[in-house]
Amino acid sequence: MALSEHEQKLLAEMEAALAADDPRLVGTLTGKARTRQASRVLLGFIAVLTGLAVIFAGLVAKSTPIGVIGFVIALAGAFTAISNFSLRQLMGSGAVNSHSGKRQRMGFGDRLERRWDDRNNN
Repeated sequence: MALSEHEQKLLAEMEAALAADDPRLVGTLTGKARTRQASRVLLGFIAVLTGLAVIFAGLVAKSTPIGVIGFVIALAGAFTAISNFSLRQLMGSGAVNSHSGKRQRMGFGDRLERRWDDRNNN
C-alpha cells in the first residue's frame, strides 16, 4: 500500500527532525556510521584471517619461516582486535550512580554487591 502525499510529507519531516536531533542514531540505523574503534576491530579480524592463511601457506610450502611470519601476523591482528574491542560499548556506557546521577564504571563485584543490597532492602 502506497503512502499518500500528505503521509510522505509527514514522514520526510519526521526524518529531517530525527537527523537534526540525533545524527549518530541516524548514522547507526542507516549503517553508515563506523567508529575508529570498530574499524580497528575489523582490521584486527582481517589480520587474523590473513595470518592464518599465511600459516597454511607455510604448511603447504613446508617452510617454517613463512609459518612464523603468519603466526606473527595473526598474533598482531588478535592483539589489535582485542585491545580495541569493548564490552562496555556493546552493553552500554556504564551504570548510573543513583546518588549523584553521574555515570561511573562498576566492576563485577560492585554489581553483585548492588544486587545483593537491592534484594535485601526489598
